[in-house]
Amino acid sequence: MRFYDLSKEERSLLVEGINREIENDLKHNNSLSILKYFSDDDTYIRKTGYLAIGKIFYAQPKLQSSIFHLLNELVKHEDELIRQTIINAAGEIGKFHFDKIEHIMDIGLFDAHHRVRNAVIGSIKKMGERNPEPVLAWAKMYLKHPDKEIRREICHGIELRGRTHPQDILPLLKTLEFDETKRVSDTLIHVLGQIAYKKGCLKTVVAHLNTWKNKGLVEKALDEIVDVHNRYKKFAVLTQQEAIDYIDANYKSH
Repeated sequence: MRFYDLSKEERSLLVEGINREIENDLKHNNSLSILKYFSDDDTYIRKTGYLAIGKIFYAQPKLQSSIFHLLNELVKHEDELIRQTIINAAGEIGKFHFDKIEHIMDIGLFDAHHRVRNAVIGSIKKMGERNPEPVLAWAKMYLKHPDKEIRREICHGIELRGRTHPQDILPLLKTLEFDETKRVSDTLIHVLGQIAYKKGCLKTVVAHLNTWKNKGLVEKALDEIVDVHNRYKKFAVLTQQEAIDYIDANYKSH
């Protein structure tokens, strides 16, 4: 039976049990329960497992060395679900202690399996929201990486921070404005749209786009921004027409 097939009470008991078993593993230098939950087919069981690691890390400092040993060992495990869950567990720690798990993200970013790489993207998002300075400094190093997928994944990963603080990521995004890979430029355009529809964000994004040299890409990004204001009209501060009017009045195309 899967996690959300259970009643709310049953789910609470299951979470308590998983937390307890993982804690016992860490206390006794064991990994049987951790491997079981980290490799479970149910996404929500695995999520409960990696959240347990984060809770234990902050609540029981004496177990931190066991947790770091676990991360370093299992990030190389043959099962991609376990590697994926390890990256997500490291991301919980990186919300406040990125320096301690940076090397885990380095490893995950180059993993052969897309699930693991996607976990890095998700971790960048949640870490960047809480702990932006070191996470964005790390991300910046990879935006000029020769592997186009690395550039694309990092661009996608920093998006969430940009939704509330576009000024933090716009200088990083600008380094990709002349990227010749369509998958990268498409992601860049998507991210520019995603960071422009909340309160005060359109002004910041348009002002920065005025400094970009690749006018063809900027025009596509502005079209995406206008479209986002329609697609997300329930959440956007401005109507689509107000966004168009603002761009027409403030974007300098020459």
